[in-house]
Amino acid sequence: MNVSSILFYAISAFILGAGILAVTSVKIFRAAIWLLFSLVGIAALYFWMQVEFIAAIQIVVYVGGIVVLIIFSIFLTQHSGKEMKSTPLNKKIFSALAALFGTAFVHNLIVHYDGFAFNSAEPFNANVAKIGTQMLSTTSHGFILPFEVVSMLLLAAMIGCIVIAMRPAQTTAADTNILNHKN
Repeated sequence: MNVSSILFYAISAFILGAGILAVTSVKIFRAAIWLLFSLVGIAALYFWMQVEFIAAIQIVVYVGGIVVLIIFSIFLTQHSGKEMKSTPLNKKIFSALAALFGTAFVHNLIVHYDGFAFNSAEPFNANVAKIGTQMLSTTSHGFILPFEVVSMLLLAAMIGCIVIAMRPAQTTAADTNILNHKN
């Protein structure tokens, strides 16, 4: 086993470990931080594959944009330190079985599909100019529509965060009793 394989397995273990901790964490803020680590691990995997542009996009868009937006929305909803509700055991078992079935299904597809076989003699070339041209192209193989849909999704998420932040905090019966005793 060479150093490249060891590095791949280390990065993959980091991504899977952070992903599992993000899903199983009881505190919502910690789950968001573990998601951040998982996405940074995916960027490391892109760097390992020597597609630096995609790795930089991963860091800027997902780590720098999406996760920061999630963390801000957690803080703005006054639930940053609260624990999430625990799921019942039957739902955990169903989720684990669904994940196991999905993994087995995808593995079966990859093993039995000949399209994943490496048969190209030419090296992979990720030209940034070619990626940018195709991303903003309006032709049949262009990605301008998904690019705009993602920007609208981010705008809607930001507006949602602002609306949630502007909503006044609801007072509970205990808060009302404290206010009455001060007067």
